[in-house]
Amino acid sequence: MKDNDQTKGIICIILAAVGFSLMTFFVRLSGDLPTMQKAFFRNAFALIIAVATLLIKREKFVITKDFGADIFFRCLFGTTGLIANFYAIDKLVLADSNMLNKLSPFFAILLSIPLLKEKPSKTDIIATIIAFIGALFIIRPTGANMELVPALVGLYGGFGAGCAYVFVRRATGKGAKTPVIVICFSLFSCMLTFPFMIFNFKPMSALQWLILILAGLSAALGQFSITSAYKFAPAKKLSVFDYTQVIFATLWGLIFFHEKPTLFSIIGYVIIISVAFVRWQKARMAK
Repeated sequence: MKDNDQTKGIICIILAAVGFSLMTFFVRLSGDLPTMQKAFFRNAFALIIAVATLLIKREKFVITKDFGADIFFRCLFGTTGLIANFYAIDKLVLADSNMLNKLSPFFAILLSIPLLKEKPSKTDIIATIIAFIGALFIIRPTGANMELVPALVGLYGGFGAGCAYVFVRRATGKGAKTPVIVICFSLFSCMLTFPFMIFNFKPMSALQWLILILAGLSAALGQFSITSAYKFAPAKKLSVFDYTQVIFATLWGLIFFHEKPTLFSIIGYVIIISVAFVRWQKARMAK
């Protein structure tokens, strides 16, 4: 791999971090709208982009029995994880909700054991344990923490995302095409959230419509950038840069919402990012 390609990959994954952090920012900025309503419009926008991508690439929409179940579980866990993440975004400091969602790689390590029959290294096992210790500093499971429930919901958001990643790997390994997976996920999400949105619909102002469109655009920027990043360089070279999303989210929260993470949360960030850095460094040096 050329150094130039790695540089391009790093730039792309940082752009993805900007995109996803802006998505969480716009979701919060859209105001007091039901979580399901926000999730529906975010996924409806993604569905349009995914269908357009399939048509442009002229790929066939094919689902076989080999990977049909994998796509279903990717949709189920991905959708419930996304809803949980959106709920946490509205209830927690932006940086906290982003960091809990970034636990997904560690959940993926655990889930890869039964689902992919992959045996994690000792480094991965130790890293996962330490990462969850870091998560406890953010969640702070005490009766005095009024944000305990949203934090636990946010933790499930990371779990759902981790499950989704594993099932995507299983499906693509059996021949499923990326646009097909994205369309299924977006359509499933819209179908699941639509009934809740209809029965609890809250009228939106023109500004709120614009903000949710910007949330969709930001998510698209993140998705396309992260896809491009891994075309330029392997995950072991790039993964740690994905955690810059938390830095951007902290900035948006501080500048626009005057949010200041607690000392315990900051300790949790440092622990989780440090563990991610060590895993990245070991993977990068591995031959």
